[in-house]
Amino acid sequence: MKILILNGPNLNLLGEREPEVYGSESLHDVTRWLLDQPVAQGHRLFFYQSNHEGDLIDFMQAHRRTADAMIINPGGLTHTSIALRDAISGCQIPTVEVHLSDVHAREDFRKTSMITDVCRTQIAGQGKNGYLTALQLLVDH
Repeated sequence: MKILILNGPNLNLLGEREPEVYGSESLHDVTRWLLDQPVAQGHRLFFYQSNHEGDLIDFMQAHRRTADAMIINPGGLTHTSIALRDAISGCQIPTVEVHLSDVHAREDFRKTSMITDVCRTQIAGQGKNGYLTALQLLVDH
């Protein structure tokens, strides 16, 4: 399978920004860890991070005809981006939404996701293991 793994705004600061919430590993560390997991073997994982909504949408749309599935951690765009929601819906790629922290146990505004209804499921609060859970779910289906 070809699986896109998109990360939104501020995830480039993973390991530096609020490590008590998001952990001490960098996005690069998480990426390398995920590639080393047995479930990733035999699949092509394409990682992309941007702080810009349009760049995420452009990447998704550029790969929409060749990708089999997508994992997305949209960061703060989760709560605000109808454009990202429409792009996920329009690309028709099976998608899992991932959040490192438990967004449902944080500030009220984080409890609302604009994209959950166009994703297969939302995984939150598992740290980096959320990416692994999402990958396993997509590979199994």
